[in-house]
Amino acid sequence: MASPLLQLFQHQASGGVRERLCSTLRLAINRHHLHAGQQLPSSRQLAQDLRLSRVTVEAAYGQLESEGYLRRETGRGTFVAIIIPASPSALPARLHPARFSLRGQQVLATGGCQDPPFPHAFAAGSPELRAFPHDTWRRLSSSVQRSLGSTAMGYGDPCGYLPLRSAIADYLALSRGVACQPEQVIILTSSQQALQLLAMMFVDPGDEVWIEEPGYPGARNAFLAAGAQVRGIKVDAEGAMPASGSAKLMYLTPAYHYPTGVTLSLPRRLAWIDWAQRNQCWLIEDDYDSEFHYDERPIPALQGLDRHQRVITLGTFSKSLFPSLRLAWMVVPPALITPLGQARSVLDGHSALLPQAITATFLQQGHFASHLRLMRQLYRSRRELLLMLLAQRLSPWVTPIASGGGLQITVKVQQDEARLTALAAKNGLLLPRLSPLYAGPACQQGWILGFAALTPDEIVAACDKLLRLLQQEG
Repeated sequence: MASPLLQLFQHQASGGVRERLCSTLRLAINRHHLHAGQQLPSSRQLAQDLRLSRVTVEAAYGQLESEGYLRRETGRGTFVAIIIPASPSALPARLHPARFSLRGQQVLATGGCQDPPFPHAFAAGSPELRAFPHDTWRRLSSSVQRSLGSTAMGYGDPCGYLPLRSAIADYLALSRGVACQPEQVIILTSSQQALQLLAMMFVDPGDEVWIEEPGYPGARNAFLAAGAQVRGIKVDAEGAMPASGSAKLMYLTPAYHYPTGVTLSLPRRLAWIDWAQRNQCWLIEDDYDSEFHYDERPIPALQGLDRHQRVITLGTFSKSLFPSLRLAWMVVPPALITPLGQARSVLDGHSALLPQAITATFLQQGHFASHLRLMRQLYRSRRELLLMLLAQRLSPWVTPIASGGGLQITVKVQQDEARLTALAAKNGLLLPRLSPLYAGPACQQGWILGFAALTPDEIVAACDKLLRLLQQEG
């Protein structure tokens, strides 16, 4: 008996020695390692086995006796006095499936989302983390923590750390033509949380929400989970095509349409803003990849053209800095600051203050701009390499869709996309599928090939592996 108790005792990391021993014995009884009526070692023997003083063991036995776990009989010893019912999982009773709400069932029906925890060819949307300025980030982390002290450990503003909101407003004004005050910037943990927040605040079950077709599945999932009727709006060479009718929300990726990379033209932008004003609808502009443009400077954000305050703009640091930072932002019209700030407080209170403060300093001191310049150069070279390999080795099996930026290249394929994707996965190659991004029956088969997180050697090796697969399958 002493050996199992010793192992349990060694894993009790908190509290004094007596409390650790009490926790060990409670755990052994609750897990049915010790059973009702079973005799425990004498205090002398247990003290010797666990290398404790006898006084400590006596005190622990006395404590557990007072709690009802043990029974001590003079001249006989110490016994387990309590019967712990077996857990339901240990019983042969029939297990019943959990019953979820309709909204819960809709969330489960989406299949969820799972991003790879490390660079993997060709996972889409993963940034290069090995080139991140880790030393600078560590230095700023230490400096910010010293300067804030205990302030960083308390509750924060639900809308976010004001210096970070100010830094983001300045950055967006200079780089994206966004017209906003710091108070209009709301900090969140992710753009997905922003979509869920907007769905919660604007969508009732049965309401119509429009998204691009094909479109970002995270947006579709957020709106479907809120009970919306989601309508796909076709995308052509100029982006999402204006449609008749109205909806509560229209979700757009104007800088680089996800997944084709098409840029929403200026006439289309003006048409969508006019549509939102006439129908009193909200446009959600997801500016997810606008930092990474290679062929030409991107058109400024849709929000900068909006004179009617109908555009809500989203962005994230997951691609431009690193995913585990868990910081994103949302620029909202002045009328929505208070209601969306209150709703933000209901979701999870606020984002962690210390990462916000570090990120604010990173932006204010110019490190963010420098990092983006380096990443654009790095990603441009990797993109050019992948495009060259696609043209030289993988044509005519795959055909790239022209795009001026982003962290991935979307390609069309003529073969059975689903079957090839499954075969590739067995060979350690991720090929994110294009067809599931269409909601309707008409869809294009293809893949979304992420390249940003892969070194040149990794890109070549992945293309070689894909080539062998395509050759084998004809």
